[in-house]
Amino acid sequence: MARCGWAGGDAKLHGMQRLKGIIEKTDTKAGMAFAIVVQCLILISVVTFSIETLPHLSPTAEQWLNGIDFAIFVFFTIEYLSRIAVADHPWHYIRSFYGIVDLVAILPFFLGNVIDLRAVRAFRFLRLFRLLKVVRYNKAIRRLFRALNIAREEIVLFTLVTGILMYLAAVGIYYCEHDAQPEKFASVFHALWWAVATLTTVGYGDVYPITVGGRCFTFFILLIGLAVVSVPAGLVATALHKAREMEEEEAGHIRNRE
Repeated sequence: MARCGWAGGDAKLHGMQRLKGIIEKTDTKAGMAFAIVVQCLILISVVTFSIETLPHLSPTAEQWLNGIDFAIFVFFTIEYLSRIAVADHPWHYIRSFYGIVDLVAILPFFLGNVIDLRAVRAFRFLRLFRLLKVVRYNKAIRRLFRALNIAREEIVLFTLVTGILMYLAAVGIYYCEHDAQPEKFASVFHALWWAVATLTTVGYGDVYPITVGGRCFTFFILLIGLAVVSVPAGLVATALHKAREMEEEEAGHIRNRE
């Protein structure tokens, strides 16, 4: 009896380790197949979400879409519970970025059973969180997230400075154009739209200056805008280079230990 108990425990432990290898590692055939299935289901989920926005869908089409969404929900729910089961520290996984993404990815279906249907429609966009699950399986995207984390202080500073520049630009164009175009530049808040479009060099053309002072001020803001839009690219490029170096260094440490 004791031997049977030990054998059963070993079999269960082996099964959990095998399951963990499938859902957490992509360097095996089973793990790679699982990752491909997950990414395909994410793509299907995005497609069905987009189809649901089409007007005049037939009842049959809606039933098919609901059936597909239910099947995807079941798969991701099993995946979420399995990850909790095989995690070394379940609460760490539940509170981690990936754990939160996995939970939010299945929330819309649960909400549909406890909240009024009209309210659920407003929460359907939560299904798009399934896109973030791709991060787990894509090395390049993980490197991008790591780079953004490396450059987070510079990005925060850049965002703060850009916000100040936008406000100053809105104030400046308001005083230049308010008397000539009181309906378009009624306040600093109205002028903020112009500031955003000009500083980002988008230039929609729906609001533009007509006075000499306003045009000169706009030219000055456009020059600043050219510099502003180039800063994030430089920050991210530098951070990506650092992230790649860190990955290569970590890989070297792993090879040395082996």
